[in-house]
Amino acid sequence: MIKLTGFKQGRGLWEKLDKVIDRLANCDPTIWGESAAKEAAIRLNWVNLPEKSRELLPQLDALSAWSREFGHEVFILCGMGGSSLAPEVMAQVYKKELTILDSTDPAHVKRVLDQDLSKSCIIIGSKSGSTIETASQMAAANEQLIEQGLDPKNHFVVITDPGSPLDVQAREIGLRVVNADPNVGGRFSALSAYGLTPAALIGIDISILLDDAYEASLSFAKPGSVVTQVAAALADKFFSFTGFLDTGSNVAGLGEWIEQLIAESTGKDGKGVLPITLRRKSSLNYPVISFDGSGSNSVEASLGEHFIFWQWVTALLGYLLEVDPFNQPNVTEAKEKTSALLSRWSKGREEITPVFESENIAIYSSLQENSVEHYLEKAIANSRGYLAIMAYLHRGGDDQIKDLAPLLESKSKLPTTFGWGPRFLHSTGQFHKGGPSTGSFIQITAENENTWPIAGRDFGFETLIMAQALGDMEALSSRDFSVIRFHLKNRKQGIAELLSAAEKI
Repeated sequence: MIKLTGFKQGRGLWEKLDKVIDRLANCDPTIWGESAAKEAAIRLNWVNLPEKSRELLPQLDALSAWSREFGHEVFILCGMGGSSLAPEVMAQVYKKELTILDSTDPAHVKRVLDQDLSKSCIIIGSKSGSTIETASQMAAANEQLIEQGLDPKNHFVVITDPGSPLDVQAREIGLRVVNADPNVGGRFSALSAYGLTPAALIGIDISILLDDAYEASLSFAKPGSVVTQVAAALADKFFSFTGFLDTGSNVAGLGEWIEQLIAESTGKDGKGVLPITLRRKSSLNYPVISFDGSGSNSVEASLGEHFIFWQWVTALLGYLLEVDPFNQPNVTEAKEKTSALLSRWSKGREEITPVFESENIAIYSSLQENSVEHYLEKAIANSRGYLAIMAYLHRGGDDQIKDLAPLLESKSKLPTTFGWGPRFLHSTGQFHKGGPSTGSFIQITAENENTWPIAGRDFGFETLIMAQALGDMEALSSRDFSVIRFHLKNRKQGIAELLSAAEKI
């Protein structure tokens, strides 16, 4: 049973929502207006997944038996956005081991793939297979399996939409494939094959997730239900910046899944709610949602209940904000700029001169300052609402950089988000470019001590991650947003210098 605390704002919107909740329960694609109806018509099957996904259980039972027969002990999931975030939460909550490869940082790729893969099961989650990160990760993993004398057929599991290029390719070479419902978008796919397949393989009883989600959803279409209350509150300006604090709750890690769901769904047309994942309570006065009953606003529920609850809330929030919750136009833009850079670089990389250099950091900006500290101060001064830290570094290796967000938030008195690149491009990256134009952006890149080739490409991961960073910088700069890039010449020392400079502000 879902228990709410707080959410007193937006009560005047309850009646408006109560008029559409039955339509959402019946998957009516016209709820979000004529322009959104075509997309919504092929994105609403998530509503019925708590019941419909039970059809997957026999197939996933057989797949798990195959995995046990081959003695798989290490499970690696390659995927971006919703394809990886939901399974990562499930693994954390159920205390199961699942390695997530959702980065193009070569040090991260090396940590995951540079090992004995003989007991590994490598799960590829992608609707089309054309997402550059996942396609590159699969190519690298395949190459590594072959180099170790292993048959990829015994180690790969592919989750994709039926008839996709990846579906065709995987079946042609004899890989095991689980088809997902094509009428479910990535960030709404937690209870689809994308979320449930990895969960089943690592030993989670997915029927419990589905049971909980189904039972919860039965009450959502009632007037004044829990989804109505929270969606109405989030539509209030008070919740424009909203913290999510899952530390110490029964759903550790849930905040990052919610961050992608809400940011990518609502951050467009100059509107949106910006979720801020927190490790501890913020010193600022923006609202914070907890999951353990503490604080002014809290949602207590099981993980299955949370998944379906927040999807309903997000869809209803899109209705109130008058945005299409199922498209992500600016995610595509960042991909296109990355591809354009990679194409240009195939003819030779152009040299870019930093505007300032310290011992460990080179800074790229249109501004002229004389210290790292002053550039951080400029980033703060240029904000009209929030700061965004975008770290194209090694998640799991360069984790100290995460301390920069609460530090700058305390110094600046501005809501401050942190995202690992490139994974945030499939999350808050949409909000940055499509939401309210109030952000100031701190981009962090680094020299790569490691390189890792991508089979079939004329570039490696070290080139890909830099193209993704600079492509996003182009997209942000084209809107006249403030973007300052701090390039770490030495990762460990550069992070230390950056944190030291922030302390001095």
